[in-house]
Amino acid sequence: MDIGSTIRAIRNRKNMTIAQMSEGTGLSKGFISNMENNNTSPSIQSLQAVAQFLAIPLPYLLLEKEQRMRVVRKQERQYTSYSKEKIKVEHLTSKGGLTMQRVEFPPGAATGDSSHAHEGEECHLVLQGTILAEQGEDSVVLEEGDAFSWNACVPHLVRNIGEGTAIVLIAIYTGGESADIL
Repeated sequence: MDIGSTIRAIRNRKNMTIAQMSEGTGLSKGFISNMENNNTSPSIQSLQAVAQFLAIPLPYLLLEKEQRMRVVRKQERQYTSYSKEKIKVEHLTSKGGLTMQRVEFPPGAATGDSSHAHEGEECHLVLQGTILAEQGEDSVVLEEGDAFSWNACVPHLVRNIGEGTAIVLIAIYTGGESADIL
């Protein structure tokens, strides 16, 4: 755990000196320096004083780097296309077992020739167009602004039944690694 570097980075970003932090927290300058250089393991009480002084939540200091916010810039996104149906999947972001995708369905395109199932749960928001969502014996037509969700272990299918491209925002939770809808 690299708590010290996190504290130093926040202190520097806020243009604060070690002397100011020492005065504001009651911790010695030497202790703060050792803490920032990861030469000492601060107590929860010391970390609470630092967090309060820096005006940040204490749990933020305890996060590992890979647990912090992940940013995927638009130009860094990965794309997958499925040539048979010409469906374009834009992989927006993922965290643990949660994946978010923006999927473009050309007119008539579907997630397969027949219903399919996989691990996890899905939530969908229709951003554009008209789609038909089928799961088991349920079938519903959805349009822009409509949302639906389902347990993905039950066979399901999504088809664009409109005349133009349909765009659907999909969040998939598998509880493990990221997943794909197709």
